[in-house]
Amino acid sequence: MKRLVLLLVVLATAFAFSQTSTPKTPTAENTKGMGLDLDALDHTADPCTDFYQFACGNWMKNNPIPPDQARWGSFNKLEDRNLEILRKILEKYSADDPKRDADQQKIGDYYASCMDVPAIDKKGIGVLKPQFDRVAELQNEKQLPELLGYLHHNGVNAIFNFDSGQDFKDATQVIAQADQGGLGLPDRDYYTKTDAKSVKIRADYVKHVQRMFELAGEPAAKAAADAKTVMDIETALAKGSMTLADRRDPEKVYHKMTPAEIDALSPKFSWNEYFVSADVPDVKAINVASPEFFKTVNGLLASVPLNSWKTYLRWQLIHSTAPLLPSAFVDENFNFFGKELTGTTQIKPRWKRCVEFTDGDLGFDLGKFYVEETFGSQGKERTLAMVHALENALHTDIADLSWMTPETKKAAEAKLQLIANKIGYPNKWRDYSKLQIIRGDAMGNSLRANSFDFNRRMNKIGKPVDRQEWEMTPPTVNAYYDPLMNDINFPAGILQPPFYANGVDDAVNFGGIGAVIGHELTHGFDDQGGQFDGHGNLHMWWTPQDYKNFQQRGECIADEYGKFVATDDVHLNGKLTEGENIADNGGLRLALMALLTTIGDKPQEKIDGFTPEQRLFLSWGRVWCQNERPEELRHLATVDPHSPGRYRVNGVVRNMPEFQKAWGCKAGAAMAPENACRVW
Repeated sequence: MKRLVLLLVVLATAFAFSQTSTPKTPTAENTKGMGLDLDALDHTADPCTDFYQFACGNWMKNNPIPPDQARWGSFNKLEDRNLEILRKILEKYSADDPKRDADQQKIGDYYASCMDVPAIDKKGIGVLKPQFDRVAELQNEKQLPELLGYLHHNGVNAIFNFDSGQDFKDATQVIAQADQGGLGLPDRDYYTKTDAKSVKIRADYVKHVQRMFELAGEPAAKAAADAKTVMDIETALAKGSMTLADRRDPEKVYHKMTPAEIDALSPKFSWNEYFVSADVPDVKAINVASPEFFKTVNGLLASVPLNSWKTYLRWQLIHSTAPLLPSAFVDENFNFFGKELTGTTQIKPRWKRCVEFTDGDLGFDLGKFYVEETFGSQGKERTLAMVHALENALHTDIADLSWMTPETKKAAEAKLQLIANKIGYPNKWRDYSKLQIIRGDAMGNSLRANSFDFNRRMNKIGKPVDRQEWEMTPPTVNAYYDPLMNDINFPAGILQPPFYANGVDDAVNFGGIGAVIGHELTHGFDDQGGQFDGHGNLHMWWTPQDYKNFQQRGECIADEYGKFVATDDVHLNGKLTEGENIADNGGLRLALMALLTTIGDKPQEKIDGFTPEQRLFLSWGRVWCQNERPEELRHLATVDPHSPGRYRVNGVVRNMPEFQKAWGCKAGAAMAPENACRVW
């Protein structure tokens, strides 16, 4: 089951998302959607008034949200297609066949155990008895560090999060990281907002916690009191936490300390005992992302009674393991976090959830077989060719910028030259040989996988960075740029239609995966990534005036998107989404530049009635066609650094004179405003 891993907001910026095998021959099913989807278009809409409606209107009308989804779009369709591929692999290897190799046995037995609902229901909540016993045995606050080390090993991220990560100012080294955490609701804002919807969500959350305690065997009155205790502690933790928007500034989440300094910061908590219990190597340096949060924790350790901590820890244990507990827990967990928070009306089929859990815990073993089915070395070579075309476009863009001086341009070009490309799958696969998977022990498999991964991350501390390591598994439908690694990462999962396909014209591919590549490259020069140099160090490589110009242009983007309405009375958070919006705007412009360079001066005929430039913009629009539930839009406006699909399309094209020229938009039209924003 996927676990919460400490990834400071700044560490990696996602797009939303040696093997030498050859990809399988395409079938009618997996080639559907290649090329420009003319059926998606709404010809009654004016592209200069609402390009998203023009590009996606009929798609939205003909693709209602499935009951097990909170939103439905290209990413979701591709994810569903990938889940089907992974399901076939897992069902094949879930047969208890002695001829299976170690990798096949692990993924097959994990999946089979997850699917065995009768066995899970029969075991009941007693499957967590060892963990509950450890919480019950807590005799005083001084034993809390040892208990937290044990729980964190099990994937229960109570009170705070602990991980390893690159040193922001020496990116060659891995150090320890301590960060805010310990909440049951998705973000601190859920505890602090005072609007009517937020107040209702908090009240319903308390009821949910109570029902989960009752399912665990508590009488109703005690469960109600315990739920209030949980809410009190989590609210206090939330009030001591930084906002997501503030956490976008890397300087605000970098506070390198010695163990003695963090002890002084929170003297009520013995960090040495925590390190011993968590089996963390000799810690010489630790990045304390949010010092104020740990001051809050220290105050709570002095004021919260021991029994209240036990109640909170029992809840965190139940909450973190709920997806693999008996059916009644799974259903109640979905009723709140699915129906209430995202508006989803039906839980995903069990097989989908178990495929996702297997990918979360054994994704690189599973990914080997996925790559054989879908990608291979040819896919990597084709994608790299597009990456190089986009890198050349960014090189030209930097050289032509009017607002940047030669000194800063030289540093930007040096950073661009150092960006590394990870395409499809890792050169070296993760080794799961020390992880024991036992058939029929679904919860045990998940907890052992949690512990295995926690150990893997802790063992990095004090060692040089492994720059070949991957964070996303190969089947993932996403991509990301990591400023500390200074690399772009494209798993095989996203390198498929509608993002990329053989046999379609360059305009469609550049408007799809080309814009995604440009998006990730631009992250190296957005409001976060632009603060790191080519070696991954947090270092000011701009001249003061150039950086001021850069910030002013970023503020234009933030102000523009902050006026967009997500749903009802909820606007987008322009500062939270600034980096992704800069990357969307820069990425599509780079894709267009690369397309025009690729086709050169050769005369271009229209295809399907559209010029190459128009097809590129339509391809970009098609990528973001989606329907979203109002509850999900409200939720994402709070926690997601990405804008909704409508604004990822309209917000970009309205800033591009190239779009207005391609579609003949008159000045002052909605997609041709007078004061357009541009960074890259």
